[in-house]
Amino acid sequence: MLTQIINAKILTPQGWLKDGSVIIRDNKILEVTNCDLAVVGAQLFDARGMYVVPGGVEIHVHGGGGRDFMEGTEDAFRKAIETHMKHGTTSIFPTLSSSTVPMIEAAAEVCTKLMNEKDSPVLGLHLEGHYLNMKMAGGQIPENIKDPDPMEYIPLVEKWDCIKRWDAAPELPGAMQFGKYITAKGILASVAHTQAEYDDIHIAYSNGYTHATHFYNAMPGFHKRREYKYEGTVESIYLHDKMTVEVVADGIHVPHTILRLIYKIKGVERACVITDALACAASDSQEAFDPRVIIEDGVCKLADRSALAGSIATMDRLIRTLVQKAEIPLSDAVRMASETPAKIMNVYDRKGSLQKDKDADIMILDEDLNIRAVWAMGKLVEGTYTL
Repeated sequence: MLTQIINAKILTPQGWLKDGSVIIRDNKILEVTNCDLAVVGAQLFDARGMYVVPGGVEIHVHGGGGRDFMEGTEDAFRKAIETHMKHGTTSIFPTLSSSTVPMIEAAAEVCTKLMNEKDSPVLGLHLEGHYLNMKMAGGQIPENIKDPDPMEYIPLVEKWDCIKRWDAAPELPGAMQFGKYITAKGILASVAHTQAEYDDIHIAYSNGYTHATHFYNAMPGFHKRREYKYEGTVESIYLHDKMTVEVVADGIHVPHTILRLIYKIKGVERACVITDALACAASDSQEAFDPRVIIEDGVCKLADRSALAGSIATMDRLIRTLVQKAEIPLSDAVRMASETPAKIMNVYDRKGSLQKDKDADIMILDEDLNIRAVWAMGKLVEGTYTL
């Protein structure tokens, strides 16, 4: 099947291509060109001068549409994934909060099944915990939190190839052994829910921890103990130039000024955006999946308001926030939602940019950066076409 998007302002790795077209054959990009001549036999979509950009690569998301990946059911996975696809996410790494081994096993089984389906948007499982610092638990389930246990994580990794990322607090006993082990298996190790200072981060980086989970959240910045001052996790990560970060760019988890600061220091090559969305994202329900959580001021909080617990954001909202609030150029905002996370997760060979022979994952955005159409693996996502 041939599809052609014409009259488009296309974001390519070389920059914007005006009045161009994207030609799709089945699930791949056949060509990106400045020639607007219609291809014989192709189904035409006129972008009417709107922005045609790569689909979003979501590397940290807990649920959406009223369903949570912790449910560990195929129905929950499909509903949450379908919800985020309508908002521009075309590749996804479903995320579990701190879970028990049976919960991880159930989710891994579903994730593996979906990954094996033809043209699936599911690229792997992300485990946020449960090897976290209890003092920085935030919205995590405290009874599931513990120190890294090789008797637990080695069998899981050996059994489930779908695990592509696992987060931990590097200051915990056994965290360095854990980092070495999972990175040797090709799994991204990320610093999360931590009180780490510079020495902790420096040692962690040398043991495989190259990424930071929801940067600025659930980690300390510059602080004092009595009369002396100490760098926090935030400053320590800034000082490690090659460490990548992800940020919940909903405009609430961190201020717009901090979004600009992250962009200025880490740059588009080392900073990506995530929704960290919970089940209530893009849902008619105002009830959170976790009874400890409330929805207030456009964000999820613990009911006692002691911490943020996750977002209700979608991929399109992240891009709008970066551009309209943090004043980041659209091209870089899109790269932070597509190219950079694809590189972090080692899938840039087929995801994250509009190039010949890559997967046909595409968004069309209007001048207000609202979704007007989404293609995932060459298929128009139902309910998104409003050109």
